[in-house]
Amino acid sequence: MHKRVYLSLGSNVGDRAANLNTAIHHLGRLGQVAAVSSFYETEPLELTTQPWFLNCALQLDTEKMPRQLLNGVLAIEQEMGRRRRQKKGPRNIDIDILLFGNSVVEAKGLTIPHPAMHQRRFVLEPLAEIAPEARHPVLKRSIRELRDALPAGQGVRRAQDVGHQTSKVQAGEE
Repeated sequence: MHKRVYLSLGSNVGDRAANLNTAIHHLGRLGQVAAVSSFYETEPLELTTQPWFLNCALQLDTEKMPRQLLNGVLAIEQEMGRRRRQKKGPRNIDIDILLFGNSVVEAKGLTIPHPAMHQRRFVLEPLAEIAPEARHPVLKRSIRELRDALPAGQGVRRAQDVGHQTSKVQAGEE
């Protein structure tokens, strides 16, 4: 059974756009990459003394179960050299599961929908680009409604000079 899953990707170390494109390509192993948002420059939250991030959102149609998907995502992060040295610190790649169909999952190491997604403009802005009417299964509001309800602040701007290679990724040509 196919599930429509939404992921958030971010990078603020090295060639950020290349990191996102590599992760997008690898995510194709876990299902069909159906949509990828524009890339967005975003200011870091909480630990603010680090470089700005490049973020995007991705729709993945998958047959994986939530834990299988998480394990696949963590394997991709590890393959790409992700090391978890500092909580909220700099990273070459970060992949979060935001929504998994209409499922609500609360298990050790896995909470879906992502518990802070509704508070983060760097998540909601790109997600609203590809799935504005997707609904948060707990809050019962669309992604657009959640984004529009955010207070001012949290620097997020569409990156003009970088982008993803959707057609190559979707065609598996990379």
